[in-house]
Amino acid sequence: MKKIFTLILSLGLSLVALAQGVTFKGTVLDNANQPIVGAFIVEQGTANGTMSGADGVFSLRVKSGAVVEVTCLGYESRQFTVSADQTLTIVLQDDTQMLEETVVVGYGVQKKSVVTAAISSITSEDLKATAQTRVDNVLQGMTSGVTVIQSSGAPDAGAQVRIRGIGTINNSEPLYIIDGLPAGSIDFLNPNDIERIEVLKDAASGAVYGARAANGVVLITTKKGAKGKAQVSYNFSYGMQNPWRKPAVLNATEYAVMMNEGQLNAGNVPMFDDPYSLGEGTDWVGAIFDKNAPVVKHDLSVSGGNETMDYAVSLGYVSRKGTIGGRFGRSFSDRITYRQNMGFKVFDSSATRSFLNSLNVRTNLTYANISGAGISTNSEYASPLGSAIGMSPLETILASEEDEAKYRTMYEKGYPYIIRDAQGRAYTIADAGTYNEQVNPIADLDRPTGSTVTNKFVAGAQAELQIWDNLKVRSSVSLDLAYVDYHGYTPQYFLTSKNYKYDTITETKQYDKDGKESIIEKINYGSSTSQSNSKYFTWQVENVLTYDKTFGRHGISAVVGHTLFRSTSAEVGAEANGLRYPDDPWKISVNNTIGQRVDGDRNGWGSWNSVPYSLMSYFGRVSYNFDERYMAEVTLRRDASSRFGPDNKWGTFPSFSLGWNIKNEAFMKNVGWVSTLKLRGSWGINGNDRIGDFTYAVYANPGNNYAFGSGATASETITIGTKPSGLANPNVKWEQSIQTDLGLETGFLGNRITATVDFYNKLTSGMLQAMAVPSYAGDSAPMGNVGNMVNRGVEIDLAYRDHVGDFHYKVSANATYNRNKLTYLGDDATFLNGSSHKIGQLSRGIVGMPFPYFYGYKADGIFQNPAEVAAYVNADGALLQPKAEPGDVRFVDVNGDGTLNDADRTYIGKGIPDWSFGITLSAEYKGFDFSMLLQGVAGIQAFNVSRRTDLYYINLPKTILNRWTGEGSTNRYPRFVFDSANENYRVSDLWVEDASFLRARNIQLGYTLPAKLTQKVRIARLRIYAQAENAFTLTRYTGCDPEVTGGNGFASDAGIDRGVYPQARTITFGLNLNF
Repeated sequence: MKKIFTLILSLGLSLVALAQGVTFKGTVLDNANQPIVGAFIVEQGTANGTMSGADGVFSLRVKSGAVVEVTCLGYESRQFTVSADQTLTIVLQDDTQMLEETVVVGYGVQKKSVVTAAISSITSEDLKATAQTRVDNVLQGMTSGVTVIQSSGAPDAGAQVRIRGIGTINNSEPLYIIDGLPAGSIDFLNPNDIERIEVLKDAASGAVYGARAANGVVLITTKKGAKGKAQVSYNFSYGMQNPWRKPAVLNATEYAVMMNEGQLNAGNVPMFDDPYSLGEGTDWVGAIFDKNAPVVKHDLSVSGGNETMDYAVSLGYVSRKGTIGGRFGRSFSDRITYRQNMGFKVFDSSATRSFLNSLNVRTNLTYANISGAGISTNSEYASPLGSAIGMSPLETILASEEDEAKYRTMYEKGYPYIIRDAQGRAYTIADAGTYNEQVNPIADLDRPTGSTVTNKFVAGAQAELQIWDNLKVRSSVSLDLAYVDYHGYTPQYFLTSKNYKYDTITETKQYDKDGKESIIEKINYGSSTSQSNSKYFTWQVENVLTYDKTFGRHGISAVVGHTLFRSTSAEVGAEANGLRYPDDPWKISVNNTIGQRVDGDRNGWGSWNSVPYSLMSYFGRVSYNFDERYMAEVTLRRDASSRFGPDNKWGTFPSFSLGWNIKNEAFMKNVGWVSTLKLRGSWGINGNDRIGDFTYAVYANPGNNYAFGSGATASETITIGTKPSGLANPNVKWEQSIQTDLGLETGFLGNRITATVDFYNKLTSGMLQAMAVPSYAGDSAPMGNVGNMVNRGVEIDLAYRDHVGDFHYKVSANATYNRNKLTYLGDDATFLNGSSHKIGQLSRGIVGMPFPYFYGYKADGIFQNPAEVAAYVNADGALLQPKAEPGDVRFVDVNGDGTLNDADRTYIGKGIPDWSFGITLSAEYKGFDFSMLLQGVAGIQAFNVSRRTDLYYINLPKTILNRWTGEGSTNRYPRFVFDSANENYRVSDLWVEDASFLRARNIQLGYTLPAKLTQKVRIARLRIYAQAENAFTLTRYTGCDPEVTGGNGFASDAGIDRGVYPQARTITFGLNLNF
């Protein structure tokens, strides 16, 4: 720590030159002989100092015989005794130990050597190896224990982050803490503002956050200023996005061949006389994707400080167009961010008194403006990509003159509202009888819908007062205010005979008292608009008392605190039909509509001051270490949550951990090749209250009829009343995560080689789900804590860094093995249903199995001839598949009861990985730098149900060409038929594929121009670089993308591919400027 204190003090020293003495000058270089900008050269014991310039050159007048120290963050300091004028070339060595000496923990910082919990750190240097557009994405492949799956390739898509597996059948998202404030979302944060990220993985590290830490905690620390002159940096990049893979579908000739084959197998005549004359046809998939969709990023930051204050101010902008719909304004994300972080030393009288001797204040403010629009990204129902996959290659994107003439007759009323391109040409109309809800995807994209704008303000202030001798009190208040505005409109349109909206008239007969008939006409408007505004407000007040003291070889650190937290939301919105100015988007609003409320054409809603979510907490932590050899830590937190009933509001969350720093034992002192050797273990309980409000109670439902009296006596009357919406369970309480961890940290050869291994067992108990109740209860089942789940695994982190002359390199790798199992579902429940599809139930949960797992029939090859069909019989000689024909799928009688039915459905895969891993390579040589981040998963499957088997004449995936065409042709894919009596396309492992992959997340090559060139134009540093994101992916999966989180964002849909929007391969060029 002395090095850090010396560094911090030296940063703000003045640049005073002595009038007499000797001159000490020279050049400060790093190991690669590159100039170090901003190194501090300080005469010890004085305020006399200077800083190295852009070329590393410095000059300082000092007293004869003075000791001068040369320091710079990230390098080992050096000292020189100066007795005469000297000119030196000073090389500073990398100080790896100093950079990694401390770790951010909940409500404090600890020396890494005495940390007893499982915590992974990611520094700003590590983040340089990532493609930084969203914070959740930068965690991919960076540390063990964290599995990050990108939800899709859409520009506004986030990632699904899981720490040590799926922790619950409910919300498994980790808790995010940004500079002390819990964040409901992190999409507003500019990754360039991040100083470091800590991932708290075990119960001991997360226990101080108690009720919200069951699924792990991610601590994000933003950048602060440092003492010294202002540092200005500007970063710019421009990228071009293209899908890394496009879905492979049939061309026109292949499509016609398959349609003919399907007709022949059904006993019909072929549809096409000469398929081979049709050529390639329309490439709908190629047409739906934009080429070189742009992504632009600007970052400007200014930081600095002096003895009494420091500051960091940044401004960021990123704009990203989607590879699908981007050119139509239907898929984009733009974000503008402003952030300032300022610290003030109000007073420091520690040199003159020991009581109330220092007060420091820190404030931060963040503003983000996020605008965007999105499309359906993982759906089998008429998403743009789903429709493009299904459209016949014989259809054209634009209608011919002959087709348009037909439309005038076929769609007489809809024809005026056909979608047209910018040149006025009509798009082809898909036949609704063939495509059902699917439409011409280009036409669908080329019409307006809506967009969302979010304005978010996050502010915080804290004051820390030293009461006496390292006893400090810190009080903080944090505010998070967000306004989310949506504005959308739909003009009249006609896409198909099943998908249209245009004005129609309904005539209703009406009779007066004399029986005279009249006709009432009502206009049913096809155009509409809607607007809404949602407000989200969160505040937190914390008071924390800390004590950190060393007594000889005894070190004690204590934290005691109190938290008040509240989150509320409100929404107001309206919608109306009949646009008054449909051709002028600036005039489109609910007020500028023709429809009237009395006719049901206007509607408004609002929910002001919704039920607040409140939390009150008390927490404490005591850490002790003896001689940095033996460490112990105990944490206790008590939380009261508004989400539980009166008898269960409070929860208690304890933890303890122990550590043994073996390297510091006497018998290890002379073992020089071992630099670090530490054994640690922990146990604790964390909670999860993210289960919704009033789960313990039920609402009253109006509109229920009650009968009074007797119908037999003609006295019966019907009264409208209310009744409970279900059965209540006032005993609902916290979900708990009980976790045990054992870890070993090692380092060798001056920590050039490091390795960390953790073994963990995480039991989630009391998972909330609907309880099993008798059907005669009549109402919906109550919620109860009736589920348990276990995640067990091992985490491995390895790193090696060294240099050969001017060549510096580092290799790091991490891997996590996790096994998930559902262990309890209540005394009466047998299974949990998961996700469904048109072909049936795809996933479920059952005790003793992973959650979720794919549930279906097991295929055992293809019947090659009639003899094989006839030979597939049960013990009584009866055919197991009497409707099968050669070329059909043979399904396994799993339970051996001689009948093939639902009882034979079983485990056929899972959408969560056994292994997650990442590899980072980096190197520097004489101004050149290179980095590569590889990330992947193994032991995972995907349920590829992007093909619609209920629509006969849509296009097909290319894999259909591998179908069975005769005996011996294949034992994997069945013959092609439109409708199989054998139900070849039932839910089975025929749809399940290996989704393991290795992906090059980021490859970057940069060059820093020599300082002697850039300093001529007053530039301290200029770096140019080229970068490739998702440069390659190695996988056997045939779908759009092996990274599939599913459609609902929760565990039950994991790994189900309904036609996921593939991720983009992005080629980026950029520069980094420092002044």
